[in-house]
Amino acid sequence: MNAQTERLTLTGLAGAVEALRDAPAADAPPRGVAIIAHPHPLFGGTMDNKVVQTLARAFVQCGYTAVRFNFRGVGASAGEHDAGVGEAQDMLSVVRQVAPEGPIALAGFSFGAFVTSHVLAGLWNEGRVEKAVLVGTAASRFTVAPVPPEAHDRTLVVHGEADDTVPLSAVMDWARPQILPVTVVPGGGHFFHGQLPLLKSLVVRHLRSLP
Repeated sequence: MNAQTERLTLTGLAGAVEALRDAPAADAPPRGVAIIAHPHPLFGGTMDNKVVQTLARAFVQCGYTAVRFNFRGVGASAGEHDAGVGEAQDMLSVVRQVAPEGPIALAGFSFGAFVTSHVLAGLWNEGRVEKAVLVGTAASRFTVAPVPPEAHDRTLVVHGEADDTVPLSAVMDWARPQILPVTVVPGGGHFFHGQLPLLKSLVVRHLRSLP
């Protein structure tokens, strides 16, 4: 992504996990580490997806070290697709290795948002998750975990009004029982074509907000 991008080979339960790490400007210590999950591996999803790269840029701009990684069976990551179960283990393995302590942020796009929801639920009680970002959450295709109530004000959910891969209504049906706000991008599709700068600005605003 830039001159400061570092290629990593981490270790997951299925073997090697390929990852990229982007550091913020060196004039201040990193605010924390953001771990970002990509869309569905069986439909071409990788850590180089444009939405995933946009999320990484937003986190770096706000002082985070951003780590995006390939799920098992994608790129140089070992293993085979595991319908979200093994992928959540992959994400947890990445968290434990790139951020064994200190504040973290979790983010995901589409299938990656589904995986991130379960990792968020599992890690929340550790008290380290500062922010969470769920984009194009695949609520019509998978059982997305509820966001812990205490994490609502730290979580940004963004969805395109015209998403024809995951209908907005499916995300609203998931969010409604939780009374979890959803930010809707008017006319936005699943991949936010032509609207990635807007998506980035929404994420940056969330990351700069309190708490």
